[in-house]
Amino acid sequence: MPDLPPKPAAGVSRRTVARATAAAGLAALFGAAGGTARAAAATRLGPRTLDVSVPSAALGRSAPVRLILPSDFGARPEKKYPVLYLLHGAHDDYTSWTRETGIEAFTEGRDLIVAMPDAGPTGIPSVWRGGPDYETFQVKEVPALLARDYRASGVRAVAGVSTGGYGAMAHAARHPGAFTAAASYSGILDTTAPGVPPIMDAIVARENLPAASLWGHPLLNLLTWRDFNPRARATGLRGTALYVSQGSGVGDGSGGDPLPGVLESALWPSAQGFAGTLARLGIRATTHLYSGGGHDWPYWKREFTASWPMLAQALGVPE
Repeated sequence: MPDLPPKPAAGVSRRTVARATAAAGLAALFGAAGGTARAAAATRLGPRTLDVSVPSAALGRSAPVRLILPSDFGARPEKKYPVLYLLHGAHDDYTSWTRETGIEAFTEGRDLIVAMPDAGPTGIPSVWRGGPDYETFQVKEVPALLARDYRASGVRAVAGVSTGGYGAMAHAARHPGAFTAAASYSGILDTTAPGVPPIMDAIVARENLPAASLWGHPLLNLLTWRDFNPRARATGLRGTALYVSQGSGVGDGSGGDPLPGVLESALWPSAQGFAGTLARLGIRATTHLYSGGGHDWPYWKREFTASWPMLAQALGVPE
C-alpha cells in the first residue's frame, strides 16, 4: 500500500499561501479542456492544482475550492473522472490538505479529481441557523460545477478531519447515495453526546460568532441538533463504504502541547457511540478506535493511508 508522502520540510501557513496568491496577480480564467467556457474564476497553482472561486447561492457569495486534476486531464478530453472530496477541520481552510500532506504527489498518476471545498472559519460544513448553507455548497453546488467544467463523473467519495470528519459522515448520512464512501478521521460523530455541544459552541465562539448561530440551543432546539447529528441519521449510511478512526488521546506520547490529546480524548466517547450505533443497525464499517493519539495531522495522515484501499475501491481507481 502506498504511503501518503510527508509534508514538505519547508511548509507554509495558510496566511503565507494567501499572501503569495495575492502577490501573484489577478486570478486568471482557467479554460477547461475541450474549450468549455465557464464563469468561475480560477488560479493555477501548479501543473495539476488550481483554486476555483465558485459563485454560491447557498452561501450568498463566492467561495474557494482547491482542485487537483488527474495527470492525463488535458490529454484525454473525452474522459470523465471520479471525485475524492477532502474536508478541512476547525479554524483552518481549504488549503489544509495540500499544506499538511503530500496529497498532490500521492494522487499523481491516479485517474481521479481531488476537490477540497471551503467550509468557513469554523470548518463545520452544515446548514447554519439563518446563515450560510455549507452543506448545499459542498454536496450540490461544487459537484455541479465539477460535472459541468471538469468532466467529473457521478462517482464520489468524501473524507475529512475533525469537523471535516463530521461533515463527511453528516453529508453521507443526510444524502444517501450521494457518496460511495465516507471516511472520518477524529470526526465529531455524535453532536449531542455528553460534553460535545460545549465543544461545538467553543469552536463557533472562537471565530467570534454567537453559539446559537449554528443550530440554536442544544436543548431548546434539540430536534435541529439531532437532524444534523451523524449518529442520529446513521440509517442513511447503509450501503455506503465507511471508515471511522479515533484515538483515545490518553498518553499520546507527544511530550509537547497537551491540547491535541485532550481534545481527542473528549471526542472518544462520541466515536464509540457512533460505531456502536452502526453495529446495532447492522451497517458495515471499518473502525479503528486506537489507544493514544492526538487531534492532529500526524495521526490523520496515517489514517488516510489506512483508509485509502476502501476509498480507492469505492472510486473505482487502483490502490
